[in-house]
Amino acid sequence: MTVTHGNKVVLIGAGAVGTAYAYAVLNQGLADHLAIIDLNEDLVWAQVEDLNHAIPFSGQHMDVTAGTYEDCRDAALIVNCAGVAQRDGETRIDLIARNAKIFDSINSQVMANGFNGIYLVATNPVDVLSYITWKQTGLPSSQVIGSGTVLDTARWRHNLGQFFDIAPSAVHTHIIGEHGDTELPVLSTGSVGGVPLRAMLETEAETNPDIYAQIDEMFVRTRDAAYDIIKRKGNTSFGVGNALARITRAILRNEDVVLPVSSLLQGEYGLNDLYIGTPTVLNRQGVRNVVELRLDTDELEKFRHSAATLRDVIDRSEF
Repeated sequence: MTVTHGNKVVLIGAGAVGTAYAYAVLNQGLADHLAIIDLNEDLVWAQVEDLNHAIPFSGQHMDVTAGTYEDCRDAALIVNCAGVAQRDGETRIDLIARNAKIFDSINSQVMANGFNGIYLVATNPVDVLSYITWKQTGLPSSQVIGSGTVLDTARWRHNLGQFFDIAPSAVHTHIIGEHGDTELPVLSTGSVGGVPLRAMLETEAETNPDIYAQIDEMFVRTRDAAYDIIKRKGNTSFGVGNALARITRAILRNEDVVLPVSSLLQGEYGLNDLYIGTPTVLNRQGVRNVVELRLDTDELEKFRHSAATLRDVIDRSEF
């Protein structure tokens, strides 16, 4: 069955993340029609009105409407930001029991209306909920994607860019694994301005013996960024909203670009039947293929530990 064509997007969840995503989609002109669904109908009405008032300044036209699950029938893409938010001091894994029940209700309505597009999961814990969405919807795994470690990678590139005094766009390295406490940076395949990252660190170490400790501290700051932001303002929204918009652009514009989303492993890294953040080629059909990085021994051990953590959560979950 052919994946639904067009550029209609259904956003489920009109909270901080969903609204940041909608605003990014509007300003980047990524959709022809954005339909927003939320249990809070007053909130949806207000967000739709506010977004429509921004369209005259956006440089393109887009229909923004209050949606229903009937909109899923001809949607090219669903972006699910619904669910309970992470609280101060709470891990993403702590959210699983509450959000799995919410997803069951959502996904039954999505599929009852004949959805056959690409399904992008943003709600945490995103790797587990991507797996659950795949199981609940019965969609091919290529059509179910999680936001994975796209945002973590952006934070990592930002921090490295500041450290090396270079634009983040010149930094090419990934955070992979669980979008959470067991994620890891991949230094072995990274580069900065075309120079292998490890070679750059070796050169830096000649005059700065603390460089490796500083890089470790930088990674911890990257990994824990959400905790620090949530503690101070209650949520994260702008970064993840733009991350979701970047994934949307990759899909709807058929880019064949590599992004570290949460996708199903089918033998890569010696792992199966698990959604986890890893570089993945995305296009109009969703996942074209998973890119298996050549990890060093330490990185592979950490990645498999991250996978085992997710596997344990999935095995203990009821959905």
